[in-house]
Amino acid sequence: MSADREPAPLAPRLLSVREYEPLARDLLDPVHYDYFAGGAHDEITLRANEAAFARLALTPRILRGRGRPDLATDLLGHRTSMPVLLAPTAFHRLAHPDAERATARAAASAGAILITAMLSTVAVEDIAAEARKTAADAHLWFQLYIQRDMGFTEALVRRAEEAGCTALVVTADSPALGRHVRNDRNDFHDLPPGVRCENLRSLRADEPGHVRQVDLSPELSWDHVERLRAMTDLPVLIKGVLHPEDARIAADLSVDAVIVSNHGGRQLDTTPATITQLPRVAEAVGGRIPVLLDGGVRRGTDVAKALALGAAAVAVGRPVVWGLTVGGQRGVEEVLEILRDELGHTLTLCGCATPAELARSMVTGEGSPC
Repeated sequence: MSADREPAPLAPRLLSVREYEPLARDLLDPVHYDYFAGGAHDEITLRANEAAFARLALTPRILRGRGRPDLATDLLGHRTSMPVLLAPTAFHRLAHPDAERATARAAASAGAILITAMLSTVAVEDIAAEARKTAADAHLWFQLYIQRDMGFTEALVRRAEEAGCTALVVTADSPALGRHVRNDRNDFHDLPPGVRCENLRSLRADEPGHVRQVDLSPELSWDHVERLRAMTDLPVLIKGVLHPEDARIAADLSVDAVIVSNHGGRQLDTTPATITQLPRVAEAVGGRIPVLLDGGVRRGTDVAKALALGAAAVAVGRPVVWGLTVGGQRGVEEVLEILRDELGHTLTLCGCATPAELARSMVTGEGSPC
């Protein structure tokens, strides 16, 4: 179905974020559904991200009298209503005609940080304006693929700065694009007419309307991160960390935070689930910088497990796309509200008044040091 179709009514109210995906699948063009849902090669990592959470158990504390939980969280000096962010996902225009504008309004309304994708179908300036029309204190972080052309990379950084983005999230696990069997089978390699990656539109006067291609490089290195740090005062987060040694290097370089991520299973297949690697990365960092996580988060209990194992916050990607597909801004808001309610309920049952009170001793199973 076309992205210009009217959103489906959300009635009766859906009760878990997983319930959005089958509805979204029915609404989306099958090729576009496969793009959003799919992963690299055999999709082993894609499945592992969710499955690994199920192998972890929460061990609650009792009779602690903590009262109603407060989910508010500080991240890099930014106040957010809960430790759940919106992960960068591309091409929202394929999911809903309001595209990233609707996502930005939903995030701002929820008091959540949106990491807007470099490959968005709405320009970062317009996304930021939409968010701040909804909430003046909305925080927008910008996802950046460092390009072979560092001059163009710097131009993207300047756009993000001028739009009012308050951090850069460098996707570091992409020296090349992952290979997706679903996309190859569907021959999906180009956006449909009228849909473009607006942040890649040329800023040169002699190239009006020209849209550049993503130009990734296998030569991408920590030197590029240091060059990026030299060109901006914005906080820099490194996304795609799985190995503890990479986490140590990032902390040694005074990167502002790392995100344990395997790109939602979309890059190198057979990498470990992110929740499995989280304790090792957190231990390597040793509290010097915050550690975040994305990949496979579908329940408030998943959020709690990640926080207990060392994450300062988590980011969710596909559930946001499914909510956007089904109900536009309202659909994304409901996805976030479900996760908020589930996390609050989980904290109450675990005897915790804040996310910070979750401890490693409360998680057992694979990936836990207990």
